[in-house]
Amino acid sequence: MGKRIIQRARGRGGPRYRAPSHKYAGKVQYYTPKETADGLVVDIIHDPGRNAPLAVVKYPDKTVKLNVAFKGLKVGDHFTYSAIGPGGILPLGEIPEGERVYGIETFPGSGPKICRNSGSFATIVTRIKNKTRVKFPSGKMKELNSKCLATMGVPAGDGRTEKPWVKAGKKWYAKQSRGKLYPVVSGVKMNPVDHPFGGKTKPGIPKSVSRHAPPGRKVGALAPRRMGRRKRN
Repeated sequence: MGKRIIQRARGRGGPRYRAPSHKYAGKVQYYTPKETADGLVVDIIHDPGRNAPLAVVKYPDKTVKLNVAFKGLKVGDHFTYSAIGPGGILPLGEIPEGERVYGIETFPGSGPKICRNSGSFATIVTRIKNKTRVKFPSGKMKELNSKCLATMGVPAGDGRTEKPWVKAGKKWYAKQSRGKLYPVVSGVKMNPVDHPFGGKTKPGIPKSVSRHAPPGRKVGALAPRRMGRRKRN
């Protein structure tokens, strides 16, 4: 009878494909006080669900928040909601043009959503009325509400991707910590019982499939108008 193919098993949401979020440190949030206050960094921790270190920030009213640590941060430093510089958290409209920012809100009050990976930052380009144009690492520009908060600086941990895995075991444990399947095997390498593409040894077998195929069979090119290499006249 076979078993569920990976696409179906992942969609079902079993424990193998579910991220172990109970092991994560917590949610990254901005402090929303009644009055502007500076937060003291009491610890810098590693979160298995992220690739940038997290700073444990304590505020005067004993509120504790997590924020992505910026490059050069150490215990005893501050996150401020009033000053301009690394660790300064201000609305986009109050940050000077050309500054590097991360942890950008998508709308006021949404919390840090954009550029939270290690070494990932955006640049303030210009302002247009009540919008601020921001340039992202991909080169794409986007206009956001000038009231959206952002942290000045660059997230710590850049250069992480330059370090080789060296061993497959290291990569396996890294993937397991986030609920990712590793290693990933292509369908044609499987047996016929495991995947519709499995067991195909001779060339010329099409990968097209009917739009009305059942879930276990619906992989490959879904109801394509044409297949194969286009002939040139």
